[in-house]
Amino acid sequence: MTLHLDDLRVRRLGECRFDSPLSEMLSTKQTSPHYVAEGDRVLLEDTVSMLAGHDLATGEVPSFEAAGPRRKIYFDPARVTAGIVTCGGLCPGLNNVIRGLVQELAVHYQVKRILGFRNGLQGLTAEHRHDTVELTPERVRDIHNAGGTILGSSRGGQDADEMVDSLVLRGIDVMFVIGGDGGMRAATFLGDAIRARGLDIAVIGVPKTIDNDLPFTDQSFGFQSAFARATDFISAVSVEAAASPNGVGIVKLMGRHSGFIASYAALAANAADIVLIPEIPFSLGGEDGLLAHVERHVRAKGHVVIVLAEGAGQDLLEEHGLPEHNGHGTDASGNVRLGNIGELLKASISGHLTAAGLTPTMRYIDPSYAVRSVAANAYDSVYCLRLAHAAVHAAMAGHTDAAVARWRRRFVHVPFSLMTSRRNQVDPDGDLWMSVLETTCQPAEFGVAPAREKARAGFC
Repeated sequence: MTLHLDDLRVRRLGECRFDSPLSEMLSTKQTSPHYVAEGDRVLLEDTVSMLAGHDLATGEVPSFEAAGPRRKIYFDPARVTAGIVTCGGLCPGLNNVIRGLVQELAVHYQVKRILGFRNGLQGLTAEHRHDTVELTPERVRDIHNAGGTILGSSRGGQDADEMVDSLVLRGIDVMFVIGGDGGMRAATFLGDAIRARGLDIAVIGVPKTIDNDLPFTDQSFGFQSAFARATDFISAVSVEAAASPNGVGIVKLMGRHSGFIASYAALAANAADIVLIPEIPFSLGGEDGLLAHVERHVRAKGHVVIVLAEGAGQDLLEEHGLPEHNGHGTDASGNVRLGNIGELLKASISGHLTAAGLTPTMRYIDPSYAVRSVAANAYDSVYCLRLAHAAVHAAMAGHTDAAVARWRRRFVHVPFSLMTSRRNQVDPDGDLWMSVLETTCQPAEFGVAPAREKARAGFC
């Protein structure tokens, strides 16, 4: 995907005429290793070879607009009503972002009215648009200590014009959408409908995905908290597997299309022998297949621990005789329903080991809801707060149709069109997957790579 500077520009509602309450603080700030001045930009790419490939003048190289407070802002804070909504599945840090938005709006910008729309974008429909809650610093003071979201959430597509009607009726000037790929798509449709009517409403997204699969962000908020919790389950299963004859431990983690949670949790726990992710296809049968590798591992070590992303091996479900577990249709967010790959692995491994005279002791756990429902850890708490601050600064300065994200460890504005343009995935040729292979000593692929790539690694 080739991007140009114009692809990374963020739309603005108009000229900023009001002095920011933070303008005095900003009067002497210049770009430094720890700060990007509001007129500066953050490079999209960070290697010499990639920059050289553009053959452009410095000012024309693809770059993001820096996030942060501006000296002049578009909205008069005294007249602003802000709206907040949380969409999609739960993720650690949702309450932290809500709290950060409310505190920044109310304390620093002196915004008097902040509404939280209940139960996701459903709260913007005609039937539910009055199901809102007034958000104040006092009301959100301690919500960061709990998982989930005090506003509730939901999945499903809503009519953009109906949602704009709700914003107009509730007098919303700036709208914050906290959500994943579905939430960012909905925010895009919302922004398009607002623009078509010529309304002065800013829409800013705070991207959220426990799978870490949104592009143009170093890491999604809540991801660190999630994989840290997942390591506990991997460690527990590894203890169980090691204590049982021919023990087989399987932990199935979230990751529909991207194996980041499985990869990071496996590295953190340092107890996994095999990691299976959607980005790396695998076969079950054959000398170089997964089942043969599991058998060799059990014979050599007495047990095996497998960390499995939920989206891995979906192509194998019907092929290996478990069509009843195959996914059918889509969910309310338009995501293809996944089949239960964990059930396929349990049945296949158990049958293979039993036939080989190694009747297994199976230990299987799917802790998905336990992982995504925890409160944010210290790192994510800080990250969420800083994203919330950046989102408020962007909205008050009249930026719209963009999300705030951290890129190359700088906070930037990313147009919605880019945030929904592709999916962030583990690169099979990248250093993360290389670390997984180095740690587990598993083959690069199970039974699907060309013969020259099928060198079998030894056990760690």
